Amino acid sequence: METKNVMIVGVGGQGSLLASKLLGRLLLDEGYDVKVSEVHGMSQRGGSVVTYVRYGDKVYSPIIDKGEADYIVSFELLEAARYVEYLKPDGQIVTNIQQIDPMPVITGAMSYPEMLVEKMRAAGAKVDAIDCLSLAEQAGSAKAVNIVLMGRLSHYFDMDEEVWMKAMEAVVPPKFIELNKKAFELGKNA
Repeated sequence: METKNVMIVGVGGQGSLLASKLLGRLLLDEGYDVKVSEVHGMSQRGGSVVTYVRYGDKVYSPIIDKGEADYIVSFELLEAARYVEYLKPDGQIVTNIQQIDPMPVITGAMSYPEMLVEKMRAAGAKVDAIDCLSLAEQAGSAKAVNIVLMGRLSHYFDMDEEVWMKAMEAVVPPKFIELNKKAFELGKNA
């Protein structure tokens, strides 16, 4: 199998590390060679964060270059737009529609860009945009946006839900399993 590439992008504090850990575990359990990068960017709350997950028969590097991402999973709308150039021509973006103002917007130096989903689609990207924050809150915690996104991403992977649940049980603390399973289901069925 050729190497597949997943970029997980967002803002520090949103749970991208757990999402990449879950995806990496799932793919390892399925027998793939997997490379998960360290977080690139500011991991403090509010800074832009990027994690790479690459998998296939044999993966030699954890880095994804422009035009190579099969999937971009985005926790925040502007982050999806920021990294759209990394997407392959036939790649898929799965994004939360939540908007978190970056510092230039907070200080008034810039305004938050409008119509980002439409702009990404106009640029040729396939965009699956859902309100992950509302679904996470429905599951019981706003912090479950990451698992809602993983549930949505599962649409694009040919793997049984049981495999996802097994990986989740391996990486999520037991006291949060039921909440995260509910968040996964809500994302999957959105």
